[in-house]
Amino acid sequence: MTLLVDRSNRGKGPSVFAFNTFFYLKLCSGGYSAVKRWSKGVDLFSKDIIFVPVHLRCHWTLGVIDVRKKSIRHYDSLGQNGDKICQVLFKFLQEESLEKRKEELDSSEWTLRSMEPHEIPQQKNGSDCGVFTCKYADYICRDEPMTFTQRHMPYFRRKMVWEILHQQLL
Repeated sequence: MTLLVDRSNRGKGPSVFAFNTFFYLKLCSGGYSAVKRWSKGVDLFSKDIIFVPVHLRCHWTLGVIDVRKKSIRHYDSLGQNGDKICQVLFKFLQEESLEKRKEELDSSEWTLRSMEPHEIPQQKNGSDCGVFTCKYADYICRDEPMTFTQRHMPYFRRKMVWEILHQQLL
């Protein structure tokens, strides 16, 4: 996720912010007060896209706040419903807006939805959720349609190793 933010900071594609992998768990366990400093120095509402990796015990999914489109979407490569995750993220965004901008968000202007399995690529095993989550974010911040499948995962794994080692996206 850091490399996607770096690419965005170089002016390539939409403006992106990504929370770390502990954010969602801390938000759920401690509420807004436990995470409000995590965006210190960052105006989340000036970003186009905010990524929230979600760890569900032994499975990774992705929450996506698209500020441009006023939408919060949840991407799960096993097709599980993430409506609750979208609601938690919207509540966070509402509190962030009140705290940092002194503005209420109008819920009628925002769309919250969990992506359906037929709308996004799905994994066919029990071990590729992290790669799917990273690729969802990659395609979203490039505004590209998600055309990958399970059969692309070995290639994506090798590519991600190179990118991490060289701190550069291909």
